[in-house]
Amino acid sequence: MPTLRLALCQVNPTVGDIAGNADLVRRWTRKAADAGAQLALFPELMLTGYPVEDLVFRRSFVAASRAALERLAADLAADGLGELPVMVGYLDADGPPQVSADAVPGRGARNAAALLHQGGIVATYFKHHLPNYGVFDEDRYFVPGDMLTVARIGGVDVALTICEDLWQAGGPFAVARQAGVGLVLNINGSPYELNKDDVRLPLVRRRAAEAGATIAYVNMVGGQDELVYDGDSMIVSAEGALLARAPQFVEHLLVHDVELPPAKEQVDHAEELADGMRIVRAKVSDILPPAATGGMAAGGIIEPVADEAEVWQALVLGLRDYVNKNRFPSVVLGLSGGIDSAVSATIAVDALGPDRVAGVSLPSQHSSEHSRADAEDLAKRTGLNYRIEPIQPMVDTFLANMSLSGVTVENLQARVRGVILMALSNQEGHLVLTTGNKSELAVGYSTLYGDSVGGYNPIKDVWKTLVWRLAKWRNADAERRGETPPIPESSIGKPPSAELSPGQMDSDTLPAYDVLDPILIGYVDGDLGREGLIESGHDPAVVDKVLRMVDTAEYKRRQSAPGTKISIKAFGRDRRLPITNRWREHG
Repeated sequence: MPTLRLALCQVNPTVGDIAGNADLVRRWTRKAADAGAQLALFPELMLTGYPVEDLVFRRSFVAASRAALERLAADLAADGLGELPVMVGYLDADGPPQVSADAVPGRGARNAAALLHQGGIVATYFKHHLPNYGVFDEDRYFVPGDMLTVARIGGVDVALTICEDLWQAGGPFAVARQAGVGLVLNINGSPYELNKDDVRLPLVRRRAAEAGATIAYVNMVGGQDELVYDGDSMIVSAEGALLARAPQFVEHLLVHDVELPPAKEQVDHAEELADGMRIVRAKVSDILPPAATGGMAAGGIIEPVADEAEVWQALVLGLRDYVNKNRFPSVVLGLSGGIDSAVSATIAVDALGPDRVAGVSLPSQHSSEHSRADAEDLAKRTGLNYRIEPIQPMVDTFLANMSLSGVTVENLQARVRGVILMALSNQEGHLVLTTGNKSELAVGYSTLYGDSVGGYNPIKDVWKTLVWRLAKWRNADAERRGETPPIPESSIGKPPSAELSPGQMDSDTLPAYDVLDPILIGYVDGDLGREGLIESGHDPAVVDKVLRMVDTAEYKRRQSAPGTKISIKAFGRDRRLPITNRWREHG
């Protein structure tokens, strides 16, 4: 049986950086060639980054993608890499760019893949299944392909597919079986969600059985606005055996030798193919670069990590790439001594290093001594840049000139803090991080233009109960490595409080978080209505109170900063409800 040495290039492209992404392909193709690879794969829309959103409607952008693909093929050959077949994702459109590249919804644009060899483009494929759920709007942007491209490489018939083609039965994988292929390549821009790695392997196994072929699945890694990609690339045999699997959240070259059935004599399929697709065949080469000597290449299998470790890596990577790709030199955030700011600051230090993180204590007359001490302790433990900016003199100035009382004074304190953080951002160039967790955002427990102020929120999609779990995990992980735990134990153990009035506690306004979060998870993530929540065992009066708070806070959430998505339904990207809305679930 023929053996192909596959190189799955799990890399981190940047949306819009076409030249930089092409250079990334050249660098990693060199690494693949040095490892003796005979076929290299790069992620979905590698040349443009993913998702490109409304950039797809710009004539110049589509034309630049197509031109870059042709240039990349020539550059690979000039680099001495022309004999190595390379599959790469790019943005295409029907017809010459000057005619139809200014795509409009429903016409012309293609989520495409190309196979590059000997300085040219030897085969192309257009994504067939277009996702239009959750964070995906591909029906808005692309026209589906109606052909399966089968390339003969080294005596093996290889099918080209893209991301969502794997997530739906039928279509390309059913046609791949009819085409008699031995290998299906699947290039991805599959965003991270907690436990999604547990879903992918069974899914790949199902498609391998459907196609009757080995599957090479490569996914991108890195952050793009709210989305973060975790990699988790893998190779699965036709029988469902996991042959190799890459780590999550890091760039990685997965090189593995795969025994594959030889290509059969070409047969014209007269029968009707799945989803009205047709088969288009291309011959690449029977002679491939020789695999490096030294025995078989085994990519290894990375074992999954604990949920908390997985989420922490996602949050760190999401913040790091948001800051670096948008060229912010540093970040600043308020340090209250509480758990949310402590976890956010630790994520920032892990992502950027302590020299690029500024923490500011913003005490008022209601700030407790232990909270001030906890903020200072966290700064010492993590090594971040720390300063104290008391807010009471500014609050007193407002109160001397305006007659304010009650919650208005509480909100005033939060807004003075926001003004100070934004002033430091303007003066010193920091990106302001806001630190509200998903539970608070859900029920509107925040002050607009106050504690919600900022350009990015590392824990926006993290429920409060998970914030505590992450803090405990991060401290335990530090202890395992012989390091100082970054988060003070008192920040983890004390009752949460905004400290905006004497003796204030979150529990004055909200149910206990171990009661609140299950209701919110059911309502927000699970789309359960009032009756479903009550049937799940929740108290009707508490359900009504919580749902009322969630429904009336939509206008606040619409103005909140972006933040890393880790759940099945993040605010902003996934859950899109009208602000003006009189439909109510609660009593």
